[in-house]
Amino acid sequence: MTSPHFVVIGECVADVVRTHGAPDVVHPGGSPANVAYGLARLGEPVALLTQLADDPYGRLIRAHLESAGVTLLPGAEATEAAEAPRTPSAVVRLDEQGRAQYTFDIGWTLPPVELPFRPGHLHIGSIAAVTGPGAAAVLALVERWRGRAGVSYDPNVRPALMGEHGEAVRRVERCAALADLVKASDEDLAWLYPGRDPEEVARHWLGLGPATVAVTRGPAGAFALTADGRRAEAPARTVEVADTVGAGDAFTAALLHARHAGASLDAALARATAAATLTVTRPGANPPDAAELASVLG
Repeated sequence: MTSPHFVVIGECVADVVRTHGAPDVVHPGGSPANVAYGLARLGEPVALLTQLADDPYGRLIRAHLESAGVTLLPGAEATEAAEAPRTPSAVVRLDEQGRAQYTFDIGWTLPPVELPFRPGHLHIGSIAAVTGPGAAAVLALVERWRGRAGVSYDPNVRPALMGEHGEAVRRVERCAALADLVKASDEDLAWLYPGRDPEEVARHWLGLGPATVAVTRGPAGAFALTADGRRAEAPARTVEVADTVGAGDAFTAALLHARHAGASLDAALARATAAATLTVTRPGANPPDAAELASVLG
């Protein structure tokens, strides 16, 4: 079998979606896992380095990922007994607009690990990139492969897990400096840099080293800036929102897929925005497959 081009490193989380007057519904989640699943749905060979326990949530997530063709790397199994006694979970409460608020029960303890093949592109983000002790192993892999593989990063800020604000900003900026492409939401930037304009922050991050910074703005669409001065923008489509769970991850997966296929920044941003729009129309992190995305764009 050909080695996957994309390797995603990060957490899996069982999202226990809770709405008033309805029974809880469990969806497979976790930002990095969602990106891996989204890439696989778009036809990309992708591997995920994560931690899963052999418990009901872990088995649910494993089956979900494998159903799309995601390869789970050996590090996932190697840590189950000693390091991951239970699969991480999050209670997701939805407001009247379908926006999600999270309460986490999660640990991230990935030990030092080697990849079994040379990756074409590494994607990191969210809890796993900034939460010890496992974040050290994530960054060590990125530093080992940087320059020989592409790197992308999505901070996917979870304030309750970020710790002291100044230190959190330093950790995020360290990750951004290691990446070629950074994607963030306007909500991420508002927490990290209160009161600063998102485009100002994007330019600040470009100065740290990335070639491209993309920012999603919910119903206002998305924009991207590049180190060589280009700007792209894509409007959002008006749809009925089921919930916003996984929308940013669907955006990231479609953006990476489109750029890998050689799409221009404008075309890639349009594809990514369309993928996020499709995702918000249905419950949970349920990104489109290639046929669905082509139909909307067509």
